[in-house]
Amino acid sequence: MTTRADVDLRRARVEDLPSILAIERVSFTDPWARSSFAPLLEQPRVYFAVALDRTTGVILGYTVASFVLDEAELANLAVDPEVRGRGVGTALLEGALDAAESRGTRAMFLEVRASNRSAIALYESHAFAEVARRPAYYRKPVEDALVLRRLFTPAGG
Repeated sequence: MTTRADVDLRRARVEDLPSILAIERVSFTDPWARSSFAPLLEQPRVYFAVALDRTTGVILGYTVASFVLDEAELANLAVDPEVRGRGVGTALLEGALDAAESRGTRAMFLEVRASNRSAIALYESHAFAEVARRPAYYRKPVEDALVLRRLFTPAGG
């Protein structure tokens, strides 16, 4: 378990899925289904973590990152709307970045809605930069995606 700010991070468990799905539904207009999350729980190439309120143990957010060779994709990150702006997203992102670095990742990619200024600001504050734009990538509503990338410094370099 990793500790940051007022949250503890730990690997997601099957019993967390109802809370994860509730946050997913209020965070995204085209949410992932349980069938998208459940298989990720035991995948060795996936970092699937939840942020827990240190006092209550309530799940405040979650993140999913996948790893293939020396690249990673941050596939999903969401925080309960009631606690946004309190560092939960930062803790989740930093947990995924730590997992990437420990696996020798050279680059991490993600897609974000072009209008999601707060998410873009979070990613940019952690050395992500825009490398591409995917027109009409999102639906409900249709919107472009920005593809962001973060490069990692090789160990010893």
